[in-house]
Amino acid sequence: MNERLTLEDIRRAPKVLLHDHLDGGLRPETIVDLAREGGYDDLPSTDPANLGTWFAEAANSGSLERYLETFSHTVGVMQSAEALTRVAYECAEDLANDGVVYAEVRYAPELHTETGLSLEQVVEAVLEGFERGGREHGIRVGTLVTAMRHQARSMEIAELAVRYRDAGVVGFDIAGAEAGYPPTRHLDAFEYLQRENAHFTIHAGEGFGLPSIWQAIQWCGADRLGHGVRIIDDIEAAADQVPELGRLAAYVRDKRIPLEMCPTSNIQTGAAKSIAEHPIGLLRQLNFRITVNTDNRLMSGTSVSREFAKLVDAFGYGWDDLQWFTVNAMKSAFIPFPERLELINGVIKPGFAQLKWRGPKP
Repeated sequence: MNERLTLEDIRRAPKVLLHDHLDGGLRPETIVDLAREGGYDDLPSTDPANLGTWFAEAANSGSLERYLETFSHTVGVMQSAEALTRVAYECAEDLANDGVVYAEVRYAPELHTETGLSLEQVVEAVLEGFERGGREHGIRVGTLVTAMRHQARSMEIAELAVRYRDAGVVGFDIAGAEAGYPPTRHLDAFEYLQRENAHFTIHAGEGFGLPSIWQAIQWCGADRLGHGVRIIDDIEAAADQVPELGRLAAYVRDKRIPLEMCPTSNIQTGAAKSIAEHPIGLLRQLNFRITVNTDNRLMSGTSVSREFAKLVDAFGYGWDDLQWFTVNAMKSAFIPFPERLELINGVIKPGFAQLKWRGPKP
């Protein structure tokens, strides 16, 4: 079937999301509400429509400083248990409304303790919101607790991930500036997680190149790579020739290490020039374990469906491609294998089969 899929078509598909930041996905009206309730006075606007426009403009400005400023406002209003629970609940609702059936949403507990919450209180507040949101809206959400790579609390956060892994925390992550803060600075945390048979992903290969990816995998033992877009630097792809993979790229592909790709975000941060030139096109052809993600839904004005729609426009993808990305993501999730299989065989494949049979809406 050669009809071009529309955004509305794609919204009907069962989707999976592995790389989404909780503090990057708030509704503008919620930010305004929480700022008022919490006494946060630094918002650039208290009109939700204007605030939404401000976030989009700051994120697309090409200035890293302005991009990072957006998070000071979202984190600024997420400093109470009630605020965290509300944001998590609404995140589950928004994802479910976009057709997401399973999501892993990450956040850094240490960023939400400014008014006295303990790390445990932060985690429990978020889990409460996701549990209720998931139950009411028919979506399963696991959380990843993130340590900031420029801070020294990664062992503390890793222990938190293990302590709450039976309550909804499915894994661990490190985030923040890559340059100057290699993942090996947190080696003790990663070795601890491996000893505890715990899952973790590492932001690598977004703002920094192959050494960051190599360290994340070979030194730290990452299960997945957050972004990983710079793996393209290890692939020779001259026109009209079969692409040649370097040793690291070949290892990543051979080991089926999942890449958490976030196309729109990569363009905003300069990791890719455009969707059409995004490495995801070649990496898909070469059968890397690619997954498609949102990163920050508010800052990028996006959703999983929108990311897929952009790829459809750029590369002409159809239902089979979108199912391939979705099954990749579900295979790569940090929940037990039988539960992944149940979602693949019981929800994802039947959902796509029905869409393929019905075809796009006329």
